[in-house]
Amino acid sequence: MNELYYFGQIVLAVVLGAVLGWQRERQGRAAGPRTYALVTGGSALFTILSLSVFGSDTSRVAAQIVTGIGFLGAGMIIRRGNHIEGLTTAAGLWMAAAIGMAVAANYYILAVLTTAFMLLLFMLNDRKLKGEEPIISEDKDLE
Repeated sequence: MNELYYFGQIVLAVVLGAVLGWQRERQGRAAGPRTYALVTGGSALFTILSLSVFGSDTSRVAAQIVTGIGFLGAGMIIRRGNHIEGLTTAAGLWMAAAIGMAVAANYYILAVLTTAFMLLLFMLNDRKLKGEEPIISEDKDLE
């Protein structure tokens, strides 16, 4: 019966991640619902296994999740001339991993509220706040 409960936790983590990814996809970002869902779900599963199977040293798995997602995020960061892209995506994936871990550790309210807060952050357009014109990454003349 525990495994069904754990599966429910993974489903919640996946849904929260997919919501974040859906918002990012709407903004035309590279990491969408599947990527965010896989990160939150994977983090939840690793945390569940760490807490229930791997004995008393649970911090080792948690530390490796943080490191692994950092590595994944580093692959998302691209430098083009004087412009760096992907920092928000990398940080978002890192936070998504933390949300998955929170769900697996039974911090459901924290996970849901953090997801909502991240959605608000993602919706902020920092270029508009600074009074700058947004950078258009697509060449509309080619369509």
